[in-house]
Amino acid sequence: MVVIEENVEFKTDFDKQKIAEEVTGIILEKEGCPFECEVDILITDSEEVKEYNKEYRDIDKTTDVLSFPNLEWEAPSDFENLNVEDMEMSVNPETELTILGEICLNKDRIISQAEEYGHSVKREYAFLIAHSMLHLLGYDHMEEDEAKVMEEKQDKYLEMLGIGR
Repeated sequence: MVVIEENVEFKTDFDKQKIAEEVTGIILEKEGCPFECEVDILITDSEEVKEYNKEYRDIDKTTDVLSFPNLEWEAPSDFENLNVEDMEMSVNPETELTILGEICLNKDRIISQAEEYGHSVKREYAFLIAHSMLHLLGYDHMEEDEAKVMEEKQDKYLEMLGIGR
């Protein structure tokens, strides 16, 4: 389940909910998620993303997307070794779904990066959700080999959905 909250107006020529569900769905399926889960997405602007980045990461600048995982992973997508107590604490009492975490998308950067990279706003939106979903599943890109894994997975999952460059 994907819950989208928009703090800013973000008109698109595609269904944001549908794309978010397709991207999260393919990643959870292919990464082998064995349980029903929820992902919360906030769509906001550069200023609010900058505030979140400062507050939670002590970085005083904006960025394109922030990921706030709810679960701690021993290894990326290692569902078998998730801490049961962490999972129980992450259940939304209204839906009874495990909340994987929150994705905070910067509408301004989605638009500017789509233009900069020469692809559609839809592709950039989907890419940032895919990128963030992998973070919510424990992937990172601090090391070159980790970055390569994330890039390959992002591209593969988006290609499977027909959302290539």
